[in-house]
Amino acid sequence: MKQLQALLDAIEPPSQELFEKARERLDTMAIPRGSLGRLEECAQRIVAITGTMEPELTHKTIVVFAGDHGVVEEGVSAFPQDVTQEMVANFIRGGAGINVLARHVGAKVIVVDMGVAADLQPSEGLLLKKIAHGTKNMRMEPAMSREEALQGLMTGAAVAADLKAQQVTIVGTGDMGIGNTTPSSALTAVLTGQGVELVTGRGTGISDTILTAKIQVIKDAIHRNQPDPADPLDVLAKVGGFEIAGIAGLIIGAALHRIPVVIDGFISSAAALVAVSLNPRIKDYLFAAHKSVEPGHSVLLKWLQLQPLLDLSMRLGEGTGAALGITVIDAGVKVLRGVLTFEEAGVRKAVR
Repeated sequence: MKQLQALLDAIEPPSQELFEKARERLDTMAIPRGSLGRLEECAQRIVAITGTMEPELTHKTIVVFAGDHGVVEEGVSAFPQDVTQEMVANFIRGGAGINVLARHVGAKVIVVDMGVAADLQPSEGLLLKKIAHGTKNMRMEPAMSREEALQGLMTGAAVAADLKAQQVTIVGTGDMGIGNTTPSSALTAVLTGQGVELVTGRGTGISDTILTAKIQVIKDAIHRNQPDPADPLDVLAKVGGFEIAGIAGLIIGAALHRIPVVIDGFISSAAALVAVSLNPRIKDYLFAAHKSVEPGHSVLLKWLQLQPLLDLSMRLGEGTGAALGITVIDAGVKVLRGVLTFEEAGVRKAVR
């Protein structure tokens, strides 16, 4: 825990001075003031995070963390657990939704095995960081030990350090894990104080009957394990997941290294909830890519005080929303760097 706390304590806020300087630059451009709306906000925030008035998002990476969940035994998903392993293979093959959208925005995809319930073979683009073969059934016992949860956070933070060494300029978060909306809903309920019914959705498209059972499973898990809302690591260990821990750790490490983070949907936002609960300063490094149709996602976005860039009724996960969010942010950065000022363009300013 001391090592994690050292990382958390070392995170500094983005530069307010550069944030304001970027605003000044934007206000001199040969466009009506504020007319590019949130693109301008994105540019300001990127300047403040990266510490340069001339940022370039030339090295984009989506990191997809994968893990399985013992709570699948309770019938909370429409898909069998084997699909996690099969989808990881598809990511590596380049044939999944995230691969297509990552290619579209010019981003690299890295997959991290945090806890897939199968032994995966080494492959290009796959990082083998397995902590265990899936979590335990959180309805019956804690999903992880405190030590395993901490290992998951530190693993994600180490991935962020590697990305920094590779000169990655922006990172998107993704997830793969059959059943992982169940722990995400549990984490959301405990750490935000909202009711389980309010934050639990259909995930992979379950029926009304299964949704009712899923809600009860989450309530049972919280009742049995008694996660402490004042101790985010305890909550993560008792009702979380390995891939969620990895994403949270990546977010912590990215904030430490001043890499902007574009969070995907519900699962990634639950991980962001854990990270920001550990250090509220981390929120300033986060961009919410989109608003998922999962009901708990709206609760998370409100708690994180993040306004999504897009609302496309998506709920796939994998980092697909993050990929699209990255291209919006990149557009804002290119506006900052490319639009001429009134003086440079020889255009008369509006009379104010």
